[in-house]
Amino acid sequence: MKTDTVQLQNAQVQPQTQHTHMTKTKFIQRVLFILFGSALFSVGLEIFLVPNNIIDGGIVGISIIVSALSGLPLGIFLLLLNIPFFYLGYKQIGKTFALSTLFAVVVMSAGTWLLHPVQPLTDDPLLAAVFGGIILGVGVGMVIRFGGSLDGTEIVAILVTKKSPFSVGEIVMFLNVFILASAGFVFGWDRAMYSLIAYFIAYKMIDVIIEGFDESKSVWIISEKHDVIGQAIIHRLGRGVTYLHGEGAFTGGEKRVIFCVITRLEEAKMKTIVEEIDPSAFLAVGNIHDVKGGRFKKKDIH
Repeated sequence: MKTDTVQLQNAQVQPQTQHTHMTKTKFIQRVLFILFGSALFSVGLEIFLVPNNIIDGGIVGISIIVSALSGLPLGIFLLLLNIPFFYLGYKQIGKTFALSTLFAVVVMSAGTWLLHPVQPLTDDPLLAAVFGGIILGVGVGMVIRFGGSLDGTEIVAILVTKKSPFSVGEIVMFLNVFILASAGFVFGWDRAMYSLIAYFIAYKMIDVIIEGFDESKSVWIISEKHDVIGQAIIHRLGRGVTYLHGEGAFTGGEKRVIFCVITRLEEAKMKTIVEEIDPSAFLAVGNIHDVKGGRFKKKDIH
């Protein structure tokens, strides 16, 4: 489907953390969410995309094309074509990631087999692309968020990027463009364009599921009025701040850097506060995928 920064970060740190004992509650949570996400993915495929000759990217897209050409069930190819990548994932990324991915793909394959006789909800290709893309994105996002994957192309990209000048994202994008274009020769160019719509929607939905609707942002502020700005953030936004010590590279002078974490909805108000107090202040805002620990919960503003 796609490579996301969070998934790659999780995959890269997995070998270092796989020996950590997972609590029973977290294990059950992981199994249930991967199960549900994989089942949702099956619904998106068999109830929306496949009956309308719309494909997804990656191994899933290849499986749909091969299934259409051979007449064999889709679930067979979803499982068989991903098997080589389980071994690669186990050797290169980690046991937990590989087993989670295997479980997800088995559920997805079984789901497509069980849902194949079910009638599609719509024969309108645009509706199928939109709603199929949404459901696929939600399903993939849940699987990725809980440590698995539904497609082997990400693992290939991780391995190839080590010996090439291209990034993981560039390799995955190239593979998916080739696969989606192939749909034009098999199903017609209009279906290839609908496939691109479905892929784009799924891509965005994955980000929403992984990052959440209430996306967090990190804020870095450098100002001579750091005390005033810091107090304003505490009292007007209800957010805690941390003062960091820095040094200017050109002047060698000591700097105080304000660091805090806010939500996406608070970004505009943060910029207003800084602009009102010190229009010449340096302000940098970046996206954060996860915030844990500390005192991130917002304080009541009276």
